[in-house]
Amino acid sequence: MKYERLFSKGQIGNLQLKNRIVMPAMGTGFASSTGEASDEIIRYYEERAKGGCGLIITEITRIDDETGVGMSNQLSVTGGKHIPRLVRLADAVHRHDTKIFVQLHHPGRETYGRLLNGKQIVAPSPIACKVVGEVPRELTTAECEAMVKKFVTGAVIAKTAGIDGVEIHAAHGYLVNQFISPYTNKRTDKYGGDFYNRMRFVTEIIQGIRFTCGPKFPMSVRISANEFIEGGLTLQDTVKIARYLESLGIDAINVSCGTYESGYSIIEPACIPEGWKKDLAKTIKANVKIPVIAVNNIKHPEVAEALLEEGVSDFVGIGRGHLADPEWSNKAKYGKEELLRKCIGCMNCFKVANTGRPIECTVNPLIGREEFLGDDKLVKDGNGRTVAVIGGGPGGMQAAYVLAKRGFRVVLFEKEAFLGGTLNLADKPLHKQLITELTNTQAAQLQALGAEVRLNTEANVQMIKELKPYGVILAVGGTPVIPSIPGIDRPNVHTAEEVLSGKIELKDRNIAIIGGGVTGLETAEVLAKDNKVAVIEMMDAVGTSLYASVRALLLKRLNEAGVEILTGHCLDSIGADEIALKVTSTAFEVNRKADTVILAIGVKPRKDLVNEFETAFDKIISVGDALRPGLIGDAIREANDKAFVF
Repeated sequence: MKYERLFSKGQIGNLQLKNRIVMPAMGTGFASSTGEASDEIIRYYEERAKGGCGLIITEITRIDDETGVGMSNQLSVTGGKHIPRLVRLADAVHRHDTKIFVQLHHPGRETYGRLLNGKQIVAPSPIACKVVGEVPRELTTAECEAMVKKFVTGAVIAKTAGIDGVEIHAAHGYLVNQFISPYTNKRTDKYGGDFYNRMRFVTEIIQGIRFTCGPKFPMSVRISANEFIEGGLTLQDTVKIARYLESLGIDAINVSCGTYESGYSIIEPACIPEGWKKDLAKTIKANVKIPVIAVNNIKHPEVAEALLEEGVSDFVGIGRGHLADPEWSNKAKYGKEELLRKCIGCMNCFKVANTGRPIECTVNPLIGREEFLGDDKLVKDGNGRTVAVIGGGPGGMQAAYVLAKRGFRVVLFEKEAFLGGTLNLADKPLHKQLITELTNTQAAQLQALGAEVRLNTEANVQMIKELKPYGVILAVGGTPVIPSIPGIDRPNVHTAEEVLSGKIELKDRNIAIIGGGVTGLETAEVLAKDNKVAVIEMMDAVGTSLYASVRALLLKRLNEAGVEILTGHCLDSIGADEIALKVTSTAFEVNRKADTVILAIGVKPRKDLVNEFETAFDKIISVGDALRPGLIGDAIREANDKAFVF
């Protein structure tokens, strides 16, 4: 076997696991409004169990309905009403020989009053989280004692439902972490002060669970090995904490890091390398004898295997990897890595979750919707009928993939010499190699299903008519928006597409990039190495479609590269060595030097081509930028859903 350590059996307490792969807790929003395990969340977890994961730890699971709401539609263990559906969840996971823990969670100061029906949030001390911006009410001593009992009750409910174990969430700046850390705990009662008093809250939880659930009920504690904030917990502190927790008789330590205030350290965007924080877990593991689980931004099975070989941890946490592909484990085990859709680190999952919606994944349009869009729900009525897919970008490839699974004879036309479409531009900026891997994976999936791909072929109506198709999918992308302004046709004006595709090379130029969206900013980063670059944006902010940590890191790199960001200005005209701008708030004109202009103001649908095909064929649908401009995930999701019912 290629990954011997990854697929060796493991042990947590008296619980044997079939491999070393753990799916750590990630909030989803898939539970019912009552906190019960819905059909959607049961199917979601079952798909990951079916995909070969050894241990699944549920999303942040609520133990207190009054002040402990971490997100909408959150899984809960606050009362007996939750037991019947948790039984179904446990059974669904167990039938695939996978084990499951419930993670016991309270957000403390890292939540919002709007989630608590307007009540003030609570914490060990009245210190506001800088990200949340709400001052919490300090819990009384009696309330702390009552909260301990709620954690214990949650564990009893989980055990009663047949769940294999529990994990106490004492990381990421949530309530238990807030008691442990001197940064957030300024109490003067028995729950604050010295090390042992700050550890009292989690100690009482652990002892309560041991007393009620028995000495053999597996229990893990998740910790932040470094909070990465001044005055917070350091690795030296958490080594002591880990040893103390081990002395209390817990069965495993799950090592993560960071809090809301330390940004990307909890959930890393694409620019952060795999394994960057391995020394945290490795140090903890060297100081305890119980198993250590650790997340390390793992995307590839070979990285997971290497971390196990190095002795970084006993189990590897594969979080977003399981969002992107529920079969992550089995594809690694059976040598099908080329078919493994990897997380691309775009952070769209958490960006969507922060809006109050259930999470979504750019590369996996089925997440949370497996119950009604899974393979078992596909109507396989293709019967070899021909469907023409025009365009080999992410949307076209996804549509072809679904149609091929439905039994259609898929013929995909791509005018370029390779598949990928806009992905072949999106992967050119720095830190975008995972986009290239997405293209390769989608292409490999089509090949595995026997779809016919005709490269270097620009489809026309007559060509498609010769196929006598059952239907046509138009995924031809969009065309760059070119504003009608004086000087727009000058030879010093180019599009971001021309830069990223390598059609033009620029060096030692004074460049103005028009448009501060994702494309404009990433093009600026590409050009800044050899040129003086300014980004001009008509709105008040740039990169607003990006997740906060992705945007912050990108802007930091641009600042370090000397890129100027000018907001609140729009392009009015272009000259040989200068451009005229208008201040959007006043319409005042401003001139500035620029010998090269790069347009990055979006794309528009190819209406003429769409109309031509729609006139020629009765059964035809458009997806992606051919219909309306959007992101990669928009194209994949739309194509998947339309092909599902085509």
